Amino acid sequence: MQIDVTARHVSVSEELKAYAEKKAQRLLKYYNKIQWIRVLLDANGSGFRCEMIVETERGHDLVGATTAPALREAIDQTTDHVERQLVEHKDRTRQRKGRGPHPHQPSRT
Repeated sequence: MQIDVTARHVSVSEELKAYAEKKAQRLLKYYNKIQWIRVLLDANGSGFRCEMIVETERGHDLVGATTAPALREAIDQTTDHVERQLVEHKDRTRQRKGRGPHPHQPSRT
C-alpha cells in the first residue's frame, strides 16, 4: 500500500505529514485490500481542509473531506469519515454472495 501526503496553499511540517501518514496507515485495520491512499491538505478562508482518497483493490474509490479550524482536527475527522465508509464497503462486499434473491424483484415461478 502506498500513502501520498500532499499540501496545497500551506506549508506543512514533516511532523504533521508523519501524523497524517500514521492516521492513514490505521485504515488498514478496517480493510486490508487498500491499494493507495492520497491525503490532500489545504488552507482556505474558513480554516484547513483535509481530503482522503482511498483506492481499494477492485477500483472503488472512497473519498472523505472535512474542514476544521486546525489541521490535526481536520485529519482526525476525515479519517473517522473514511473509516465508516470502509466498514460499510467491507460489509457490502462480504455479504454479496451469501444473500438470497433481491427483495424487490419478482420471484421466478
